[in-house]
Amino acid sequence: MDGLFNRLRNLDAYPKINEDFYSRTLSGGVITLLSSVVMFLLFFSELRLYLHAVTETKLVVDTSRGETLKINFDVTFPALPCSILSLDAMDISGEQHLDVKHDITKRRLDSHGNIIESRQEGIGAPKIEKPLQRHGGRLEHNETYCGSCYGAEASDEDCCNSCEEVREAYRKKGWGMSNPDLIDQCKREGFLQRIKEEEGEGCNIYGFLEVNKVAGNFHFAPGKSFQQSNVHVHDLLAFQKDSFNISHRINRLAFGDYFPGVINPLDRVQWTQDTPSGMYQYFIKVVPTVYTDVNGNTIQSNQFSVTEHFRTAEVGQLQALPGVFFFYDLSPIKVTFSEGHVSFLHFLTNVCAIIGGVFTVSGILDSFIYHGQRAIKKKMEIGKFS
Repeated sequence: MDGLFNRLRNLDAYPKINEDFYSRTLSGGVITLLSSVVMFLLFFSELRLYLHAVTETKLVVDTSRGETLKINFDVTFPALPCSILSLDAMDISGEQHLDVKHDITKRRLDSHGNIIESRQEGIGAPKIEKPLQRHGGRLEHNETYCGSCYGAEASDEDCCNSCEEVREAYRKKGWGMSNPDLIDQCKREGFLQRIKEEEGEGCNIYGFLEVNKVAGNFHFAPGKSFQQSNVHVHDLLAFQKDSFNISHRINRLAFGDYFPGVINPLDRVQWTQDTPSGMYQYFIKVVPTVYTDVNGNTIQSNQFSVTEHFRTAEVGQLQALPGVFFFYDLSPIKVTFSEGHVSFLHFLTNVCAIIGGVFTVSGILDSFIYHGQRAIKKKMEIGKFS
């Protein structure tokens, strides 16, 4: 056993030095103190990294199919009344959502930005109880009232009991309403009078759209939209206005749900219109994003970049409709963010590297200073130091 112990003793890589041969110096004490502080700071930094989750980023090809895109928006128009503001969405697949009213809320604002009224949809005059006629004919006994659609009926059973229903029937036919005073329902409801009363009001519209995950656009514009000769137009003549102030503030615009670290570049962007009418265009590149937190919960969302453009528009000019347009396209590359903790073995390895590295570097520095001091002192003793 003594021979075995002697062999093990010969393998000792840390030979012990007798304390009688130690030489402690002031510079060594200062270096020891500084190296201890450095060790503590590096250890604390490594401990924080171990306790907090780190995010790993990867780029992969987006192979998802058949998904939808959720667009969350909150836009304020300080000089455009809610009664004339409409929202449309369309994509390259040919699907259209005209005059969207579901899942959105409009709030009427006064000139100071205070809320006057908030409704889910249908801001405007209420439906009249008794329209004037039944397609120009005479009502029979106990027959329910049915207003005329003025030639826009799809069948004899169709009724238009309000100005809004007449406008909707016109839209489906691809017609524009040039003079609402010629429509009995609009005249009784005071369509133009109501527009004049709302002059100077603003509108805040917020909600979300669920669209196909393909390139497309959605826009906010005055008037009800319809298709005419495969061209998307709005019935602006019905409002008898020469120009529309499309000044706006984008309070929030997001493609998908929120996830930590997301930055939406259009949030709190504001445009003030200086020209009589204008077409504000935002060209958006949407990047699909998947965020997985440290607990394994996954959030399917999107990031986007944007380019802004403005062009003047005139009422009745089909190519430059006054409004705010968002044109979006999707990137084929998907970004994935994955949260995770550093393993304990990795943490332990880094701590050992910190202690050993600082101790070694401090020893080299101390040795350099110590031998330098001795060499200088020796030269001074023999008078060769100058």
